[in-house]
Amino acid sequence: MKNNVVAWEFITNFVIDAFKGYGIPEEDAKICADVLLESDKRGIESHGVNRFKPIYLDRIKAGIQNPVTNFEIIKETPTTAVIDGHDGMGQVIGYKAMRMAIDKAKEYGMGMVVVRNSCHYGIAGYYTSMAAKEGCVALTGTNARPTVAPTFGVEGMFGTNPLTLGVPTDEAFDFNFDAASSTYQNGKLEYYARIGKDAPQNALICPDGKAYEGSSADALKTMARGEAALCTLGGPGEEQCGYKGYGFAMFVELLSAALQGGSYGKSLTGLDEDGNKVPFRLGHFFIAIDTDHFMGEEVCRKTSGDILRAVRASKKVPGEERIYTAGEKEYLVQMARKDGVPINESVQAEMVAVRDELGLTQYVFPWEE
Repeated sequence: MKNNVVAWEFITNFVIDAFKGYGIPEEDAKICADVLLESDKRGIESHGVNRFKPIYLDRIKAGIQNPVTNFEIIKETPTTAVIDGHDGMGQVIGYKAMRMAIDKAKEYGMGMVVVRNSCHYGIAGYYTSMAAKEGCVALTGTNARPTVAPTFGVEGMFGTNPLTLGVPTDEAFDFNFDAASSTYQNGKLEYYARIGKDAPQNALICPDGKAYEGSSADALKTMARGEAALCTLGGPGEEQCGYKGYGFAMFVELLSAALQGGSYGKSLTGLDEDGNKVPFRLGHFFIAIDTDHFMGEEVCRKTSGDILRAVRASKKVPGEERIYTAGEKEYLVQMARKDGVPINESVQAEMVAVRDELGLTQYVFPWEE
């Protein structure tokens, strides 16, 4: 195939029109496209256009995700809220929930919104970036399909459960730490499978306690059969402190279900007892803390920036050119990708199929020219 880089305006318009073609209202489609493509802009291929069709469009087609989002407020106080997403678009639910948390924080200092019955909401770092841009410290997390084993376990009991943190700085990029609490996540294995790369060493554990070895494509199938599970940060056992990743994962699981009376663990497989597809009913949480209710946004940004610069200026390992801080690499990728998003051949084929299915004949992709 030819050139696989697609200009941002082109891919944005195409994704919006495709979402609309699947019944998502225009304003919601714009939010979904923004969250999806922000992942690619930051170089996080595992959560961008790589998942456009299989995670979102296919689930709408299967009837397990609603294109029209019913964002219902179940309970609300001046600083908190409980939301039921009714199996709508996770990006729309996430955007509105974080917007609500920010608004509460701006008025009262802190705001927390929890969600139940949602779907995959894209990169968690999108929402902490929202808050940091407005001068708020932020936290968010989500539970997910039970593919990760606890320390000393071999069975997937909870999801890759990211604990994501954002702090405003005076630099070109805010501090934004977005990472799964597992060594690797499902999306990364899906991306590796598309490009023919083997599963990373010690990423998964098998029922006999040994590390899985093989292709990423087979690893995904093996996990689906319950014959392997991802490991928490630090890896299996306690030798490399895998219990720390386990603790972070459980914290996210608790805040994604306990406060909102939501689903968790084995109930998030996306399958019923007979193996039929059902909504995933994920839970999320969003916390915003307004810096102006402390010493002020300017003080926070300056001090945070000074801390990050001091760390980056510290002594380096011989042969290493620089030390990075969270959010910096993503910012550099974004600067390097000003011309557009690179799309691999597998995703190219999916986009052509979606275009043809919806009759979006105005879109001729670069690799077709």
